[in-house]
Parts: sequence; C-alpha cells; structure tokens
Amino acid sequence: MLRAIIVRLVEFSTRFAWAVAGTGVIVALFCMVYAVQHFSVVTDVRQLFPANLPWAQRAARFTENFPQYEVLVVLGAPTPELAQEAGEKLTTALSADREHIHAAIQPQGGQFLARNGLLFMSTPQLARTAEQMQRSQPLLQILATDPSLRGILNALSAGLTGVERHAYSLDALVRPMSAGADTVRAALEGRPAHFSWQTLASGQPAKNSQVLRFIEVAPVLDFKALQPAHGATDAIARIARQLGLASHYQANVRATGLAPMNDAQFATLKENAALNAAISVIAVLIILWLALHSWKIILAVIVNVICGMAMTAALGLRLVGALNLISVAFFVLFAGLAIDFGIQFSVRYRAERHETGRLDRALSGAAQKAGWSLALAAAATAIGFSAFLPTGYRGLSELGEVAGPGMIIAFLTSITLLPALLGILDPPAERREMAFPALAPVDRFLHKHRYAVLYGTLAIVCLASPLLIFLRFDFNTLHLQNPKSPPVAAYLELRKNPATGANAADLVAPDLATALNDARGLEKLPQVAEVRTLADLVPSDQPAKLAIIHRMAAVLGPALDPPLTRPAPTDSELVAALESTAGQLSMAAKRGGAGGAAAARLSDLLINLAHSNPAKRAQVSAALAEPLEISLQDLRDAFHARPVTTADLPSDLKREWLSPDGHARVEILPKGDPDNTRALSGFVGAVLAHYPDATGPAVLLYEAGRTVSRAFVEAGLFAIAAIALLLWIALRRLRDVFFTLVPLLLAALLTLELCVIFGVALNFTNIIAFPLLLGVGVAFKIYYIMAWRRGGTALVQSTLTRAVFFSGLTTATAFGTLWMSSNPGTSSMGELMALALVCTMMAAVLFQPVLMGPPQKVAAPAAPDRRPMSTPENILAPVAVRRGR
Repeated sequence: MLRAIIVRLVEFSTRFAWAVAGTGVIVALFCMVYAVQHFSVVTDVRQLFPANLPWAQRAARFTENFPQYEVLVVLGAPTPELAQEAGEKLTTALSADREHIHAAIQPQGGQFLARNGLLFMSTPQLARTAEQMQRSQPLLQILATDPSLRGILNALSAGLTGVERHAYSLDALVRPMSAGADTVRAALEGRPAHFSWQTLASGQPAKNSQVLRFIEVAPVLDFKALQPAHGATDAIARIARQLGLASHYQANVRATGLAPMNDAQFATLKENAALNAAISVIAVLIILWLALHSWKIILAVIVNVICGMAMTAALGLRLVGALNLISVAFFVLFAGLAIDFGIQFSVRYRAERHETGRLDRALSGAAQKAGWSLALAAAATAIGFSAFLPTGYRGLSELGEVAGPGMIIAFLTSITLLPALLGILDPPAERREMAFPALAPVDRFLHKHRYAVLYGTLAIVCLASPLLIFLRFDFNTLHLQNPKSPPVAAYLELRKNPATGANAADLVAPDLATALNDARGLEKLPQVAEVRTLADLVPSDQPAKLAIIHRMAAVLGPALDPPLTRPAPTDSELVAALESTAGQLSMAAKRGGAGGAAAARLSDLLINLAHSNPAKRAQVSAALAEPLEISLQDLRDAFHARPVTTADLPSDLKREWLSPDGHARVEILPKGDPDNTRALSGFVGAVLAHYPDATGPAVLLYEAGRTVSRAFVEAGLFAIAAIALLLWIALRRLRDVFFTLVPLLLAALLTLELCVIFGVALNFTNIIAFPLLLGVGVAFKIYYIMAWRRGGTALVQSTLTRAVFFSGLTTATAFGTLWMSSNPGTSSMGELMALALVCTMMAAVLFQPVLMGPPQKVAAPAAPDRRPMSTPENILAPVAVRRGR
C-alpha cells in the first residue's frame, strides 16, 4: 500500500509539476525567512548537559558559592615595577566599564599586598633582604631626597666614592653599572628603555611571577552571539590601548580563560569558511556530474536539498527554540542524507529513462522500484536519530529532535518536489545504461570466493576487536583548540605551571575547619601536587617577620621620608650631572678588571647621552626614575605591615575562598603533565574516589566526557533495537533484518578499530560522526537488502552501487573540507566522518552482497543463454546485450 501511495504521489507531482514545484519553493522560501529571523545558536557549553546531572548540580552549587572569573587578563612587562603600575591602571579602568565587565580584580595587587608583601617572604629571605637594605641606607637617603636621574647619578657617585675609600671593590658595582648602561644604550639606539630597582636589589633576574600580572575578569556574556565574550575581550584590548600600556609601560596584554578560548574556537569556524565552502560545492558538483551526467538533474537535486533544508531548519527552530553547538550539525547531516535520497531516486530515474525513453513512465518506474527503499531508509534513519532524544546529553538529544523529522522531510521532498522539478526540466533520455560494467570482475570474484571473503572479513574484524581496549575518549577540550590562537597560546603557556589551577579540582566544605581537614587528607594522595585553602593566604611565622620589618622601619624609615626633597632637575642640570659622573667613572675604570670595564662602558654612554638631545635624556630619566619612585613607595608601604588573619584579607580575595554563608573552597592541583589526558583522568578518579562531591575544571571535563560516551552507547543500542524492530515489521523476516544490521555493526566496529590504528581519539567534536554513520549506513544497507529481496544479483556492478558510491563520495567530499581545517577539533571531525563513510560504503558494497548470497527469487532469464535481465535495483546485462535486444 505504501508503495502504491508513493507511486501516486510521484505521478501526481509529475502531472501537476508547476503547481507542486511552485508550492514547494514558496513553502521553502517562507521557511527560509522564518529560519533567518529566528536563527539562534546557544553558545553556552554548559547548556549542552541537563542541569539535573549530579556533577552538573555540584558545579552549579560551586558557581553559586564562589565568583566565576571566565576571563583572565595576562599582563606582561619588562620589569616588576612596570608590570605593577600597568596592572593597577588596567584593573581600575576595567572595573569602571560596567557595560562589558561585571567585576575585575588583581589578586597580586592592591593595598593589602603592598603593605603586607614582605610577610609572604620566607623568614631567612626576609632577614637577608633587611641586612642588604640596612647597608644601603645612605644610598636610599640620597635617592629618596632626589628621586630623579640627577639623584641616581649622585647615588652612583657616592658609590664610587666608597670604592675610592676602599669600603668595597669596584667589582661590587658591576651589576648596577651594567644595568644602567643597558638602559642608556637602549635609549640612544631608539629602543624601549627600562630599568628595575627590585631586580637590582634581589641580585637575580626577575621571575615570571614578578613581571606578569593577572587580572581576573567576570565578563558580560551574550550567549546569543557566536562569540559570547567578544564584547568584554574587545573592551579589554580597547582600554589597554587607551591607557597607552604598550607605549608607556611596554606592556603586553593578553586575554585568556574559558570564555576567550571558546570564542576563539567559534571564530575558527569562520576562518576560510567561504573558501572551504566554495571548494566543497565545486567538488560536490563534479561528483554529481559524474553520477548524473545532466545539469538539469543536478539542478533539480540541489534545489530539492536546499528546500528540504530550509523546511527542516524552520521546523527545528520551532521545536527547540535555538540550536546548540551540536544540533547545528544537522545542516551537514541533512545535506549528506538528502543528497543521498536525491541521487538514489535520480539514478533510478535515469535507468528507467534509458529503458522506457518516456519521462512520465521513467518517474513512475523510479517510484515503483526505489520509493519503498527510500521510505524504509528514511524511517529507519529518522528512528535512529530520534533514539538520541532520551539521552543525558542535551546537545545530542536536541540533534535527534531536529534531524529525526528532517529525514522525513528529505524523503517527502524527494518523492514530490524532486519529480516535479525533473518533470519541468525534462532532462534528455539516457543513451547508455547506468551500471558499472567494469566492476563485473569484482562480482565474479565475490561470487566465486564468497565464503572466503565472508569468513575472512569477519575473522579479521573480530581478531582486531581487542584493539578497542586502547580506544580512548579525549575529554581534554584544549586538544580541540588551535594552539596558535592567542587565547589558547597564552593558556598553554600558563598551564605549564600547575599552580595556575588550570586543571584543578575543587571541593566545597561546610566551613574552614572542615576544609583544612579535607586538605590534609587530599595532600596524601599520590596524584595530588598541592592543596590550597583560604588559610594559605595568611602568612606564616608572622611574629619573627614583623620583628624584622619593624627593625628595618626604624633604621630606614627616616631615610625614606626626608624632611625636604629636591625639585626636579632642569635639562642643563642633568647634562652637568651626566658629565660629572662620567668623569668619575672614567677615573674608576683605570682600576681594571670587570668593574673597570663596566665603568668605562657606562662612562662613554653617559657622555653620549649628555651630548644627545633632551628627548633622549627625558627617556632615560623616565626609565630610571619612575620605577625608583614605585619601589620607594613600596618600601614605605611595606614598613606598615601588621599581623594578618583571615579577617584582614581583602573582601574580593577572600570571596574566592569563602562564601557569605561560611562554605570554604579547597583547590586541588594535579601532579604530572597537564597535557596528559590519562594522567588527568587518574587524578580526577583518585579525587572522586575519596571525595565524590568534588567539582572544578578537571572534574567537569572528566564527567562531561563520561556523560557523552554513555549517551552515545545508550543511543546506539536504542537506535539499533528500534531500527531492528522497524525492519522486522517492514521485512517480516528475521534473516533479512540480520543481513541489514550486521554490515552496519561491522562498519561501526571497523571504524573504531581503525581509530586505534591511526591514533584517532574520540572527542566531544568528532563523535558526531557516529550519527552520520548510523544514518547513511542504515540507508545503504536497506537499499541493498531491498534489491536482493527482489532478486537482484551482481549488485557491485549495478545502478544501485553507482548511486551508493557517488552518494557516499559526495558526502565524504563535503566533510573532507572539514579535515583541512586549521582547528584540531573540526579537523578531527572531518577525519573521523570520512573514515566512517569509507567503512560503511565498503560494508554495504562489498560485504553485504557476500553476506546475503544468492537472492531468494531470481528474475527470469532474458534468453536461452540465461543472460540476466534488468532487476529493480540494478541493470545486470552488459551494454552489448542491451543493444542486441
């Protein structure tokens, strides 16, 4: 009955072609307008998972208790002083931009750390620092009285006087003279000049932690935009430019974190999109030409696919409201399967046109012989996609909600709009048959060696099944990012240090005492590198440190706060000071040695600076004097240190570790390579084994990966069961259901085994290939089982194989452009989709005919010599026999 309905629909569409085509195009245009007006993609990755999952609930509670800063601004400068000053200015400016930023804090800055910074040094280190400063008291007094280039030159002259008095050797001044010479030379050569008093005082090169400043930003996110955090990150870059951080402080500002990296991921989708789309379209057109050999048929197929896609998009948006980052893939899936339906019908039409020569009879014959197969394939594919609806992965369930009805739409347009378009365009009759006579030797080989091919294939696939033990799901989303993207590059640089917490786990304790107890337990786990709580923000050994600081303040306080300070020097005063100090250095250089060489070099540079223009002297003065004033003020603030308790911590800093209702955060840092997914999985597993309520970035990635894997397994099993039931109802033979499903399972198994062999790990992106494998695979297998049931033989050289081959090749070509993407996630999706298509085509074209064997009913012979006649799904006779009729 269904076959008769399909035939009548095709005949009706052919008879009233203009009305049907016009109606279809008008409906498609209406749907296209609706889809454009309502198109929206929810880019909040958190919405891909239901909120009632236990790990999602833990993450939600953690978010409610503690602020989330999804953007991390990394500010780097040549010296600690420049980084400090630039960081404070940028933090203040960002906090004022309420349009794009909810909040911005600098954990390393603020008055609290300025006053209590010395308390965070170790006691021996602080004692050594105090001793060095006390010896430098006379120089500090000179610098505090005249914090300018003139005062710095006077301090250097005082040091040279100490050398003349044999208080110390000239070699003791090598470091300050060399650093000063580098600064002057840079200015004279037109390069950025900088100088660090903090680095000079420490006697060691500045560490990354000293020249980097981190600003945590809570951005205003727009999840209706493709890049939700773009407004905030653009504001950060704009404010940095307005403050002149690059020119005045030589600062480099980078934005990283979860939100900017997700934005970068979405942005790569647009990179070379036009070029890739053009290449894909051209390649698909070429393949369609090879399959159909008629631009009129190709035009009909393309219009049919576009109209069906517009209808599916409108229906999908009506059903789900807004697409997500997974369900948006229905465009690719629909195009692949709709083109398959179009090619199947069109190739069958071409074969019938070759047989009958008449358009109406060819379309009716195509409906009679291919319509039932298309209907069953569409129904099975729709059920397969709908099987994803009840899974715990919302991104996948919404894909099933959109793609399931889309398959029915694709089928309906293929038996209404497509025949109408073919009736209007009236392609010329075919002059040759549609089969692949060149593949006849393959048919003969498979027939002759059927059992060897059958059991050999099964043996190889089964013997390779232990490889599946090594199949891995890479839940590390960083591996899906382009490492050259600025946000990702910055993040990768930071995460080399486990202390950044990039792969941390978090625990929420009811109070601080419990948090401290949990921390002691977690520190014993071998997979844990460090555990941090609010208590770690309180300095240790405070009485001893405060005593040292108070002694420093008593000795150095008067020197740092002179009653009078000299006014800023004029340019002529600077020239005089430069020439005077250069003369002293020249005299000191006669002592020889490393100190003499450094003195001679600096003397020559100071003379050149004195003879240069005022702008150069102003540049050197700024490079030396501005960081001096910052360092002197830091010393004055540090001498006001006082005992610190948790109550004294800044509110914004404390808020990251203690919620208003008293819940305390415990941060757990992993050991090992942060890029090693297996090590990270072991870390999360160990933490969850002891503390099942743990959350945090590492736990979220781990649990999301498990949820996705479980969703695909559940959906796959449900889909196979539902498809098997549909096939049993339609085919009424368990053996035929078996012949349809075994090649599908074989293709899936082979795809996974090849993933292990080729080192392709499953991930959040490329796993979308399996719905495609299911949809295309079920359709291909049904085409062959229906042809076999009608008595078709020599299926490899048939018109069916022609349609399947070009259909699969068209879809594979479309995905091939994804494989060429610079984004690892997109590239892996294209790679796995292409691999899955190759496997499912091989299983359908080569293995399924061998599995089915001779048909149950064989068509009557065409002549006494028993040459086979045409069957519904393939043209068996060679060209010569056709022409001889």
